[in-house]
Amino acid sequence: MAVLVVICEVAFWVLLAAGLALRYGAKMPRASVAVLLCEPLLEVLLLVVTAIDLKNGAEPDWKHGLAAVYIGYSIALGHYTVRWVDVRVAHRFAGGPPPSTPKYGVPRAIHEWKIAARWVVAALIAMGLLQAAIWYVGPDGSTASLTQWQQRMLFLIGINVVIAASYTVFPKKVPTVTTYKG
Repeated sequence: MAVLVVICEVAFWVLLAAGLALRYGAKMPRASVAVLLCEPLLEVLLLVVTAIDLKNGAEPDWKHGLAAVYIGYSIALGHYTVRWVDVRVAHRFAGGPPPSTPKYGVPRAIHEWKIAARWVVAALIAMGLLQAAIWYVGPDGSTASLTQWQQRMLFLIGINVVIAASYTVFPKKVPTVTTYKG
């Protein structure tokens, strides 16, 4: 199971690199889109294999929890990650505009809250999948490791909210430029 999660993660980055290579290197944007649209199939594969593994009597453990977290991340942040990498590759290799992540003040705080919201959604999806697995296994199975993953997701939500709140309460200020008068 853990090997499958690693394979899916590696496949995500391989498909992303292949899609961007087709878009910017080979100038084949349609083929690029086709390759990038294969990304969600990885999550479907992982979900199906995880369900089959549990159905066949596997004891729920950290690997099943990791699969749920990976699926949550991919659903909530996968598209954002692809866009984030795409902008940087376009800028570096295709003359695209530079990435424009805000650095200071309210725009940076808003950016951080948007990132936090994505992580919260990822954690909630993972928690939902974990709860579904707990119900699927039933009261006779050992589901302590899945419950621990749910607690980790609550911790993840807390960390992201604290980070976003820190940018709201203590916004980064634009550095002042001082000129030398000597």
